[in-house]
Amino acid sequence: MTTLNSELIIDPNIFRQNISYIKKKLNKSSNFMAVIKSDAYGHHLENIVRDIDDLADGYGVVRTDEALKIRKLSDKKILLMQGIYNESDFKLARKNNLDMVVHNIEQFNIAKKFSEYNNLWFKVNTGMNRLGFEIDEFLDIYSRYLQDTKFTLMTHLASSNDKNSISNAKQFSLFEDLKEKLHSKISLSVANTGCIMNYPEKSYDWVRCGIGIYGGYIDDDNLKTAMTLRSPIINIRKILKGESVGYDGRAVAEKDMKIASVYLGYADGLPVTIRDGTKVHINDNEASVFGKVSMDITTIDISDNKDCKVGDWCTFFSSKLPISNIAKSNDLISYFLMTSVKSRVKKIYKNIN
Repeated sequence: MTTLNSELIIDPNIFRQNISYIKKKLNKSSNFMAVIKSDAYGHHLENIVRDIDDLADGYGVVRTDEALKIRKLSDKKILLMQGIYNESDFKLARKNNLDMVVHNIEQFNIAKKFSEYNNLWFKVNTGMNRLGFEIDEFLDIYSRYLQDTKFTLMTHLASSNDKNSISNAKQFSLFEDLKEKLHSKISLSVANTGCIMNYPEKSYDWVRCGIGIYGGYIDDDNLKTAMTLRSPIINIRKILKGESVGYDGRAVAEKDMKIASVYLGYADGLPVTIRDGTKVHINDNEASVFGKVSMDITTIDISDNKDCKVGDWCTFFSSKLPISNIAKSNDLISYFLMTSVKSRVKKIYKNIN
């Protein structure tokens, strides 16, 4: 038995800095919905609600149990972003004043049975081709049931991170053409983080911001990573030119090297696919992965880090080493890394300064 731990340190001060930076890009009339599904992307849902409630106008989640946790902490708007799928959940949502997305006819029929259309968000498909009514299908529902009803019209961009993608212009055009066919009392919502950063003029009435809060957006260095994933060095050894390190002998030394074994592996949430050369920090200096990630250990080339010793921390991402770095260099996405950290990693949620 050992009490030694890898650590995931979460800094809410960075959430607040990121949100403040993002909100400066929005139209003054836009409302800010903090997307905190999946336990706030692994950052601890209840803590983040307490620490950003004064900055958020609402919260977006997928699971009803998460929405109910938020409702105990906040009276702000809460949106079930994929809606509900049975009558009992509809009643539960109504009882707890939850907004609901309606994205198909089955969900609409539940609302229609109760003749309750308030606080509904109707999602239309403009090109993502996952969820959402086809536009003609929605217009039929609108003409029959919604012409005197306040609701929010929403869609989801497929390529918001890529300002050069022609799909964005097509989706905006479809959405805005549809808006012109509806009454003027509806609210509009398109923008996720990528849309806010690349098309702030499309922030409309509500933005739904997730990854930007946590600092996982790739293309803006002003957004800082709120998580620090780190683990101690538990062994240091020298290897000779031609020797290999780790499973399958993937990493072969081209010169004499010094290798640190770090107490973190794929059982802790670090993907087994992490490549040799992936940058980490030890004592604020760069080092790099060398050898295949195993269940409990990752091996690091510290040949150029003369002062490393057993017990020093190796950091895989932090506010100084963006999570987007490890994501981009390994063909991963920040979302995956944030939500993959396992329970045996000690989670430390810092206090607001």
